Amino acid sequence: MRRADRLFLIIHALQGRRTALPARRLADSLSVSLRTVYRDVADLQTSGVAIEGEAGVGYLLRKGSDIPPLMFTAEELESLVVGTRFVRAFAGQRLARGAQAAMLKIHAVLPVELRGRAERSRVFVPQRWYEAKSGVVDALHEAIESRRVLKLEYRDADGTTSTREIEPLCLACWGPVWTLGAWCRLRVGFRNFRPDRMQFVVTGEIFVETPERGLDAYLAHAGVSRQRIE
Repeated sequence: MRRADRLFLIIHALQGRRTALPARRLADSLSVSLRTVYRDVADLQTSGVAIEGEAGVGYLLRKGSDIPPLMFTAEELESLVVGTRFVRAFAGQRLARGAQAAMLKIHAVLPVELRGRAERSRVFVPQRWYEAKSGVVDALHEAIESRRVLKLEYRDADGTTSTREIEPLCLACWGPVWTLGAWCRLRVGFRNFRPDRMQFVVTGEIFVETPERGLDAYLAHAGVSRQRIE
């Protein structure tokens, strides 16, 4: 966890409390050492954050220093919780970490009644269901962001294999199956590839995403508008 994120969570963990929060509880919730908590709180105090207390006693945010809570409806909050669970299960380790950190921040600033609603949601996604393939998703995600050409051996539905170079544009999740949308240099056109049917390497070549071969053109080719997927 980044230090900036950790400082943010410390402030909001203290928000609205009437009793001192022990440093040990902060350390456990942030998965850091007591020494790190002591140092972070001291840095916040030096920066002007109105934290009272001391090591071994606990900490409070001085009355009148509360930060207004995020205003979510119960339905909005539950959609965020369920969405986070899907990301953690399907979207690779990188986005799973980001989703978890985002939910920690949201929980930290929620009123008590909404925090309870989040914990009661009965829409579940087994967190480790897709874990075995998360490394592939992470690698493809990185290739898309860095616009790296992929060289791959691909096996189609009939078992026929081919060697291709592709320019990866986007990932789509269809439950247990992912597809990679790309410009295929072999076929000179847009194609969809299933990661579970490919062996690939990320080359050092960076491609230029042009209007004719970029994401918008791919979506138009697929008959999908950005409004339907964003």
